[in-house]
Amino acid sequence: MYQLVNSDVYKYPGQETYVLDILPVATGFAATASDQTLSLFDPLRLSQGPTTKIRTDHGNLTAAEIYSAGESVVCTTGENGTVSVWDMRLDASNARAMQIGGNLPSLLSLACSNEANTVAAGTELANHQASIIIWDLRSPSSPQIQYNEGHSDDITELSHNPTTPSLLLSGSTDGLINITDTLIADEDDAVQATFNHGSVHRAGFLNATEVFAASHDEKFALYDIAEQTHTGAATLDLGDVRALLGCQYLAAVVPKQGGVGAVVGVGAQDQEMFQLIHLAKGSGGWGLDRETIVGLPGAHGSELVRSFCFYDEQQVVFTAGEDGCVKAWRPGS
Repeated sequence: MYQLVNSDVYKYPGQETYVLDILPVATGFAATASDQTLSLFDPLRLSQGPTTKIRTDHGNLTAAEIYSAGESVVCTTGENGTVSVWDMRLDASNARAMQIGGNLPSLLSLACSNEANTVAAGTELANHQASIIIWDLRSPSSPQIQYNEGHSDDITELSHNPTTPSLLLSGSTDGLINITDTLIADEDDAVQATFNHGSVHRAGFLNATEVFAASHDEKFALYDIAEQTHTGAATLDLGDVRALLGCQYLAAVVPKQGGVGAVVGVGAQDQEMFQLIHLAKGSGGWGLDRETIVGLPGAHGSELVRSFCFYDEQQVVFTAGEDGCVKAWRPGS
């Protein structure tokens, strides 16, 4: 195992703050936290704290996604059923470019497509219905389309296909992952593929045709929407990653650019260790590369790591945890 060392840290004020998500954008990286803030950090001056700190008004902030990394535009959502669009290049008082939604159930998941000018949100189950709601930001006063029948429980994950943004992946605690063509209004016709994985914690596209899924009980698998004999069966089923990798939880899966694999982040609180493992495709198909594991010893102590991002060129990894800290990790001297 190749180990990195903790080179910088910022601790949020307060005792019970969780750092929920970190999102790399052109001006640095954005972070959301359980104190309902959206902050922008300079990666080179982490310990100095946020350069911008915005207090969101979603009630409980549940999800954040990048709309445009190059323009540093980020979307957030939460329990009050609204989505806010933030321009992180501006100061906090002017950063909100748009707010959409309202009069909706709590929103739990987001997917943004700058190419298609759309934001999609997934609701919790309310009044026996869980919905996917899609807005076109060029005319955001009302949703462009809404799907109400694909899932029967909370919609926990949404993700756009990297080459065909009209294809939207949705994952739910009902166990299903659906691939929906959002150019088709009729819901029965719109769903192009369905996989039954178990209560979905994390899911997304690895490339144009392959998707990953991790369940709330830490089962991990890959599926292919382009198989000629489509059966819905996993193309790679790793089962419970806790037993496979000697960890206690899977935090996140970050696909690499160009569909060349992903980095899987797993942690073990009792060992105070977090590991980054490459999911790569070789001649024998997909697999986890055990030879190139990167370890972050100490991690976030006995608390969970919630999110991570990496800058390959700068050889730095950032992690966010339930200890209220954002940490930078670099190769040791």
